Amino acid sequence: MDRDEGPEASPGGAAEVGEPPVSDPKDPEEPRMQKPPGSPLVLPHTLQELLSKDIVQVQLIPEKKGLFLKHVEYEVSSKRFRCSVYRRYNDFVVFHEMLLQKFPYRMVPGLPPKRMLGADREFIETRRRALKRFINLVARHPPFSEDVLLKFFLSFSGSDVQNKLRELVQGVGDEFMNCQFAMQAKEYLPTDIQIQFAASRELIRNIYNSFYKLRDRTERIASRAVDNASDLLLFGKELSALGSDTTPLPSWAALNSSAWGNLKQALKGLSVEFAMLADKAVQQGKQEENDVVEKLNLFLDLLQSYKDLCERHENGVLHKHQRALHKYSMMKKQMMSATVQNKEPDSVEQLESRIVEQENAILTMEQRNYFSLYCLHQETQLIHIYLPLTSHILGAFVNSQIQGHKEMSTVWNELKPKLSCLFAGTSSVLMLPLSAQEENFLPS
Repeated sequence: MDRDEGPEASPGGAAEVGEPPVSDPKDPEEPRMQKPPGSPLVLPHTLQELLSKDIVQVQLIPEKKGLFLKHVEYEVSSKRFRCSVYRRYNDFVVFHEMLLQKFPYRMVPGLPPKRMLGADREFIETRRRALKRFINLVARHPPFSEDVLLKFFLSFSGSDVQNKLRELVQGVGDEFMNCQFAMQAKEYLPTDIQIQFAASRELIRNIYNSFYKLRDRTERIASRAVDNASDLLLFGKELSALGSDTTPLPSWAALNSSAWGNLKQALKGLSVEFAMLADKAVQQGKQEENDVVEKLNLFLDLLQSYKDLCERHENGVLHKHQRALHKYSMMKKQMMSATVQNKEPDSVEQLESRIVEQENAILTMEQRNYFSLYCLHQETQLIHIYLPLTSHILGAFVNSQIQGHKEMSTVWNELKPKLSCLFAGTSSVLMLPLSAQEENFLPS
């Protein structure tokens, strides 16, 4: 059983600033989608315009405990609507379902999996990040960003959110039924749309595979930075422990008593520098996790939603269209057979009526198929609008490496003079000559 499933809790009055909450969803009748100026096939957006549509924060709030279950709530804050609301994971699930129902031919990002019993903090944090990526991709998607569903989800602070979301979609119909030029979508498509669709799908698949590997490598790099921090901290503690050793000096070492004392005195303070190095390494790892890995995950979520859309197109409207054509062909054969066998006029008339109905169904499915391709054409453009995000990701990665190594280099340079003083006053100690390899290895 999913622990998120349970009695609905009252949101407790979400803090709102600015606009009032959305009114009852039954009051206004949703207007029919208007035909945009110019070519409706071309998206006139830039990456900066998409990113500036909204910034939505998703923060975890303390768990509320019931008699048998406890559930997680999130504070969802929208910069665009200037308000904060409380949402549970199941609210996101219903919102996602309604988006798919209303926009079946668009890229609807996927949701993270439900929480299983015994989920730890790491799982909950991973899911919070995924929900944040989901809602920001939706809030910046051109058709979604102007839809009443999004405004309601980000601003409504009343109770019974899930049923009200369903009411918003009930009886409204999907995007095909509400778009004025849906019946003429074929006119806007290039003649080789099927070839372009196949090529775009293959390209997106290749991009996804490459970015998936890049994300995994970046995660490992960030993880190694954190592991490096732990090793540096332990290294410094061991040096400090050595410098604090209270074991009496044996008489055998009396001739070199000053060397051991000087060494201990110098080693005591080195843990400070190594703690600073560890802190710098942790900061670098966290920065790469937030600025690089999360951006890669955002782009991967978008690419995955495109792959899912392609599958819905082929397994949904295209498959239904082909089934309708097959059924129509079978009816025509029955009609010809009935005509040849001179069956009763009533049965022939009923068959003719069924054929007319099937022809209308085929026409509708054909129009939906072209509208689906029309939407796919636009969603492909949206992917390419997001492609410059790659430069932001690489820039964040390079800057993180430069800044991290620069800060750590400063601490290493501060540490170096202390090492030269470890054996201060022991110039009389004999030093063995160094080999050529050792001279190359040691700094001058």
